[in-house]
Amino acid sequence: MRLLIVVPNQDRATGNWVTANRLQQGLVGRGHVVTIAATTGDPAELRASVAGAAPELAVLLHAWRSGRPWLDSGLALPYAVLLTGTDINAGIHEPTQAPVIAAVLEGAAAILMQDPATVNRLRRDRPAQTQRIHYLPPGIILGTDPYPLRARLKPAAGELLCLCPAGIRPVKGVAELLAMCDPLVREGHPLRLVCCGPLLDAAYSRSFLAAVAARTWAVYLGVIPPPAMPAALRQADVILSNSYSEGLPNALAEAAMLGRPIVASAIPGHLAVVADGVNGLLYDDEAGFQTAMRRLFDEPGLLAALAHPDPQRFAPEREATALEAICRGIIAERQPTCSPGM
Repeated sequence: MRLLIVVPNQDRATGNWVTANRLQQGLVGRGHVVTIAATTGDPAELRASVAGAAPELAVLLHAWRSGRPWLDSGLALPYAVLLTGTDINAGIHEPTQAPVIAAVLEGAAAILMQDPATVNRLRRDRPAQTQRIHYLPPGIILGTDPYPLRARLKPAAGELLCLCPAGIRPVKGVAELLAMCDPLVREGHPLRLVCCGPLLDAAYSRSFLAAVAARTWAVYLGVIPPPAMPAALRQADVILSNSYSEGLPNALAEAAMLGRPIVASAIPGHLAVVADGVNGLLYDDEAGFQTAMRRLFDEPGLLAALAHPDPQRFAPEREATALEAICRGIIAERQPTCSPGM
């Protein structure tokens, strides 16, 4: 097969790019030709990418940011769309995006999601599209590059090193996470909040950086390259995510595979990774977050009890196999059939 993966033109450390690179690697390993095209929203770019790659099928990552320019391009090539958390939890209800996303879904040969609960919800909400809605089991490829997290930060003895890997934009709630930690610090709980990820929203990033600068116990590391993220995760005591919307977060999936305890907001994408009391703690609001964090300080052995490595949970082979089968099915359905005797 010859495939084109369309991804928003973002920092290469974003989840969309990490996913695109992983899908490409998995399919290329099965003998397919896969090209990644980044879209800025210009339909002419996509027409040029299709002309150069000559794909049989496109896979769009993000129904709004990749799907809108795809529709505008007028390309007749069949496509599958992999929905993101912002698509399904926000864009699909937003007045500007909703009609476009609906058109993208209507025209898609396959609609893919990586959270089983979200798959079930979309099938319930869109019964006419049920046969085209597929669960794509998430796969994770753990990078092997080193990262000197503890050597760089030099945490004090007994200090809880909390790592929050997330792009700096409103939906990730990283600035709010700083304020949520303030009462814990005032109570004397020794913690270091370490944030990493690309600056994706200018106004929000300015507010976030000012908030970090005002707190001696908070650090912003910039972007940790995806191949080095597992090394950073291994060195953290706990992984935090205060996101308000997720599809299935790559960094938390990596943390779950590595057995790093997770404290995360109780949203659908997180529920697909974190089992409360098993490999992490979930919370519904600020008070719930602070209660969960106090438990880590007050209950000896809780961190160790939540550390359950599960290296095969998100095996990339399952993801690549499932995507290959879906893509083959789409292409086969669109191949012309010959009448008997011809």
